[in-house]
Amino acid sequence: MPLSIRLQLSVMMFLQYFIWGSWYVTMGAYLDVTQGFSAIEVGTAYGALSIAAMISPFFVGMVADRFFATERVMGVLHLVGGVLLYLAAQLDSFATFYPCLLAYTLCYTPTMALSNSLSFQQMADPGKQFPTVRVLGTFGWIASNLLVSQLGIDTQASIFHVGAAVSVALGIYSFFLPHTPPKAKGTQASFREILGLDALKLMKNVSFAVLVISSMLICIPLSFYYAQTSQFLVATGISNAAATLSLGQAMEALFLLLMPLFFVQLGVKKMMLFGMISWVIRYLLFAFGGPDEAIWMLYAGILLHGICYDFFFVTGQIYVDKRAPAHLRSSAQGMITFATYGLGMLIGTWFSGVVVEAFTADELRDWTAIWLVPAGASAVVFLVFLLLFKEKESKAVAAQVA
Repeated sequence: MPLSIRLQLSVMMFLQYFIWGSWYVTMGAYLDVTQGFSAIEVGTAYGALSIAAMISPFFVGMVADRFFATERVMGVLHLVGGVLLYLAAQLDSFATFYPCLLAYTLCYTPTMALSNSLSFQQMADPGKQFPTVRVLGTFGWIASNLLVSQLGIDTQASIFHVGAAVSVALGIYSFFLPHTPPKAKGTQASFREILGLDALKLMKNVSFAVLVISSMLICIPLSFYYAQTSQFLVATGISNAAATLSLGQAMEALFLLLMPLFFVQLGVKKMMLFGMISWVIRYLLFAFGGPDEAIWMLYAGILLHGICYDFFFVTGQIYVDKRAPAHLRSSAQGMITFATYGLGMLIGTWFSGVVVEAFTADELRDWTAIWLVPAGASAVVFLVFLLLFKEKESKAVAAQVA
């Protein structure tokens, strides 16, 4: 891959995740502390991204795989998304804020799969080249968190203003990315193909099916981390929640760079198992840590993010790319997005709100009980994946990456 293209893709990833990190990390604290929304409303707001993720695979299967160049689709979506994110910052009732946020996520979520697909199509060896490009997305997330904390806007509507500005910038920049035409352009499209349903045939492979189902299930407890951690840190007296959480992204960046080595040494199955067990450990650290107990446990839980995210989600994305035929790669990436950020997190964001409400009395929350719920759920998924994912097939993919 030429250096010029690597730089273009790296900047794309930086801006892509800068946008998301600018508002997603502290939105819970903003909605809870500033707007006074209930825990269920906060969970529902986070679920907007999940609903969008369930719709985006159909959009990606139709647009990116068949009709329009990927970079142009990304450009339009980010420009429209910037406007919607700005409007969301002006709304102070849940009845108006939520529909606007949902409309924005319908624009943003497809770009997650599209940015991956665009990158993979420019790479000769995605297993070795993708982590070094994707790591810039992590740096973008960190940079946005640090900026939000530096500006002191963790609980203000300005988090959406920052995201809107960068969204417009990426929208313009996207039109200058490497031209990535649809692979199936000019062929007759069936209704099944337009909806991206052909990617479902990949589920006939046992390991692929287990990965998709496990990814969906692990995102149910995962949603607790995204929706509740910023509020948890504020409640425990830790200032600058966004900057504190960016420590996890710093570890994510480190492990992204080390991923090619881990592929060779561990293989796909062991990497994903390490990722899942790290979620269990993280939630236990949150449950029993705190300023009055052992605050180091909170920081240790945050620092585990590198293994939690990279070893499961990035490994899964690369596995999907290796397993899917060239003409179905965008649809396959969309399907994994549907399973994870879509169905799994939709259930999880709603469930996290219910759990928080259940363990809240007189405005005081029992955080120990709250975090034990996702810890137990993550442990169950770990056991399912351990028993059903085939080691033989995971080693074959690891050999391709190596």
